[in-house]
Amino acid sequence: MKSFLLKFSLFLLAITFSGCKQNNKKSSIAITTATNKIQYAEGLEIYKYQGYSILKVTRPWPKAKKNFTYILQEKNGIIPDSLKQFSIISVPIESIVVTSTTHIPALEMLGVENTLVGFPNTDYISSEKTRKRIDSGNIREVGTNETLNTEILIDMAPNVIISFGLNDSNPTLDNLQKSGLKVLLNGDWAEQSPLGKAEWIKFFGALYGLDSKANTLFSEIEKEYTNTLALAKKARVKPTVLSGAMFQNQWYVPQGDSWAALFLRDAQSNYLWADSKGTGSLSLSFEKILEKAKNADYWIAPGDFSSLKQMSDSNPHYGEFTSFKNKKVYSYGINKGAKGGILYFEWSPTRPDWVLKDLIKIFHPELLPNHKLFFFQQLQ
Repeated sequence: MKSFLLKFSLFLLAITFSGCKQNNKKSSIAITTATNKIQYAEGLEIYKYQGYSILKVTRPWPKAKKNFTYILQEKNGIIPDSLKQFSIISVPIESIVVTSTTHIPALEMLGVENTLVGFPNTDYISSEKTRKRIDSGNIREVGTNETLNTEILIDMAPNVIISFGLNDSNPTLDNLQKSGLKVLLNGDWAEQSPLGKAEWIKFFGALYGLDSKANTLFSEIEKEYTNTLALAKKARVKPTVLSGAMFQNQWYVPQGDSWAALFLRDAQSNYLWADSKGTGSLSLSFEKILEKAKNADYWIAPGDFSSLKQMSDSNPHYGEFTSFKNKKVYSYGINKGAKGGILYFEWSPTRPDWVLKDLIKIFHPELLPNHKLFFFQQLQ
C-alpha cells in the first residue's frame, strides 16, 4: 500500500429522518437534533443517539456515487424501524479484522490491539506491538484486500471486517456479507487533509464504545499539529523542494492539492509543483524535472531508496541535482519494521504532527532544535 494512493474529491450525503416512525418521543427528538461531530474528515460522519450511533462513510473511494451507513447498537439499545434497513453492529466489538496498515495505529492508540485477529499479508505491518502478536500466532493471514480468504474469515467469525474499496466492485466483500459477516468500508485513505486522515481514529472509537478516548486522542494530535503549524510560520525563508522519483521512464511528483504536497506547504517550503491542480500524482519526463528542479534545495521522499548509492545505481542522472550533490535528500524508506514494512505508510496518516515536525526539522532546524527525525532520514 504505497503512499500516493491517497488522493481524491468528495461526496457528502445528508441523512434524512423525516418519516421515521417512533414510538418513543424522546428517541424521535434525538434523531432530529443530533449533529455530526466530525470536524476535518470529509468522508466520515458520526451521529450519537441514546442507545445507538449512526456511522456514515460518505466517500469510500474516489468519485463514489454511493455512501454506506452502519448502525452501531449498544447493549439494550432500541433501533428505530426506519434504520433497520442498514447493517447493524453490536458495540463494543470484541474481535476485528482490518485490511490496511493505516488501521493499526488507531487500534494501538485506543488500547484494543488485542482484538485484532486477522490481517492480509502481515509482513506489511511494522509496529512492534502488533508484530509480537503476529509472531505469537494471534493474528492470522486472511489473503489480500481484493481476494480475502472467505473460508478462513467465516471460520474466524470476527465481529467486524474493516476493508476499503477502490471502486463499486468487490465480489469478495459481497460474498462475506452474504455469509453473515459484518463488513465496513473505511475511507481514511481518500482524505486529503492531514487532520482529516487522522480524525478517522473516531471511526474505530465508535466501534469499541471508546468515543471519548478517540476524541481526546485526536484533540491531542490536532493541538500538536496546529501548534507546530504556528511555529513553522516563524520561518524566515522557504527552501525550494523537489519530490518523487523515476518509475518506468516517468517521474511522478505529488500534485499541488495532494496530501503530500499539503505537508510541504504547511512546513513553509517552496514545493516546486505546489501550483499544479489535482490530488494525485503528476507524470513528467526526467528532462522536465531537471529543468525545473535541478537547483532545488531539498529532495523529499525519493521513493523507497535507503541510500544515495542505491539511488545513483538506479539512475546515474540523479547525480545532476544540486540536492543530491549536497546530500540534502530525505527518505521515508529507512525506518522499517522487522519484515520490511515502512513505518511512514503505517503511521503517518494517524500522526500528521510527527510528519510536520520532521519536515520543519529538515527545512528549518532552528525552529525545532531538539526534535529527532522519525519518519524521514537523511540519505548517506
